[in-house]
Amino acid sequence: MKKPLVIITGPTSVGKTGLSIKLCSRIGGSVISADSMQVYKGMDIGTAKIKPEEMAGIPHYLIDEYEPEHEFNVAEFKEKACLYLKRIYNEGRIPVIVGGTGFYIQALLYDVDFTEAREDKDFRNNLADIVGLKGNEYLHEMLRKVDPDAALAIHSNNVKRVIRALEYHHLTGELISRHNMEERGKESPYNFAYFVLNDDRALLYEKIDKRIDIMIEQGLVDEVSALKKRGLTKDNVSMKGLGYKEILAYLEGECSLEEAVYVLKRDTRHFAKRQLTWFKRERDVIWVNKTEFDHDEKKILDYMLNVLNEKGIG
Repeated sequence: MKKPLVIITGPTSVGKTGLSIKLCSRIGGSVISADSMQVYKGMDIGTAKIKPEEMAGIPHYLIDEYEPEHEFNVAEFKEKACLYLKRIYNEGRIPVIVGGTGFYIQALLYDVDFTEAREDKDFRNNLADIVGLKGNEYLHEMLRKVDPDAALAIHSNNVKRVIRALEYHHLTGELISRHNMEERGKESPYNFAYFVLNDDRALLYEKIDKRIDIMIEQGLVDEVSALKKRGLTKDNVSMKGLGYKEILAYLEGECSLEEAVYVLKRDTRHFAKRQLTWFKRERDVIWVNKTEFDHDEKKILDYMLNVLNEKGIG
């Protein structure tokens, strides 16, 4: 029999965290975070990280596991998440994957193979030089000409993945988007329910703006300043996250705080839109549109429990 797995995802600020605690309390669940930023210690405000007192005794994994100097990636996420899955199953609990990093969820759910292909360090270094001379957008355009689907899936700021996609094509003559599609075509080894929370676009954007205002009030500038003082720069993977790169630009005198907050709000709204685009392309998802439940969390929770019951989960 396939083992049970529950996923709660959706765009940033949609309300995944609170709902996940309530669901875990009802089904005996443990949370594995699928958030590429909450894995870092000392990065709490900008990631809207759940506080220990908010966990209600629910075990949480892949939160506060690494120092921000560490370069966490999807292959490492999958490896660590699989270890925690075994632990959770051994404890007789149900794993609940919570977070908005769609690529992480896909990697775990469909057991995507991250066995490293050959490498060409000279080719990588050449592309890195191009970025230094001509910028991220130029490199991203190179990828778009070779593999439009990969360019759509990978943001121009994610230089490491853009370089990897170009290197993959250079070494194999194949498109990494096609390889990823074949991996996505695998049957999942889990009996899963893949919930995608969504909300009215205007309401979602309002929540995003409000959340960022609260982050500033809570001391986001001080948090980023402390990271800067310990030597972290815009070249660190952790500092490329939303909230960190914008405030870092302010601290380095590239813009005013008002401009940094404006850019952060704008780019977070764009990020939410890209997240929704990603989940619309995924298969076997169960959309949970909060407006259809009158934003009543009890109704949403009851619906999700009914789905799990039908699937024999929980």
